[in-house]
Amino acid sequence: MSHPAVDDDEITISARALRLLGDQMQRFLLEYRFAMQEVETKLAILREEFLHMHEYNPIEHVSSRVKSVDSLVEKLERRGVGTDFDAIRREIHDIAGVRVTCAFIRDVYRLFDLLTQQDDITVLEVEDYIDSPKPNGYQSLHTIISVPVYLSTGRVDVPVEVQFRTIAMDFWATLEHKIYYKYERQVPDTLIRELKHAADIAAELDTRMERLHVQLHGEPGTEADAFPLRQLGTRIHRV
Repeated sequence: MSHPAVDDDEITISARALRLLGDQMQRFLLEYRFAMQEVETKLAILREEFLHMHEYNPIEHVSSRVKSVDSLVEKLERRGVGTDFDAIRREIHDIAGVRVTCAFIRDVYRLFDLLTQQDDITVLEVEDYIDSPKPNGYQSLHTIISVPVYLSTGRVDVPVEVQFRTIAMDFWATLEHKIYYKYERQVPDTLIRELKHAADIAAELDTRMERLHVQLHGEPGTEADAFPLRQLGTRIHRV
């Protein structure tokens, strides 16, 4: 069976198009890396200031990541989003992610407040799974913020997902993820019930440890220790 001949020029043009698309995608993801680094810098400044001014570190650990090209393409296909970069930026908000792990719940809300009240940060979305945990017991404070990135071509506002957790919440979520991966998301009901029970124990541990911390150091008495956002609930804010 004969195949139609393919012109060498067509192959060259196709290769150029793919190379151009790849270059554009890498530059697009670079913007998210820069935005992620901006958030990391802001958090590092807050951490250093707290250590210097209050001799206290509200941040135990910060981790971050930018989706790989393969992971992003897979999500675009799953969500039915095309390769238009404006559409991707508008529809996919977790390309860049930062996770902040704190010792106590009060520190989660304190850092959320201090970060999102900065003048160059715009809050696009908030989901409070601490006040109202997911049915499986998952707890965390999620926010999507917009961060300005200044490039040689001008300013670009880039969304970054920031998650705030306590150590106990992060420990539970990490193990839950490993279990779901092992069972390819088909987790037996008995394990699901055990995971929910473990989440309840982790939440109780958070409450007890914070109570002990207050007994040792006293109730918060400064403006920085006031947490009006503790009443955030599961409201979702979009701009």
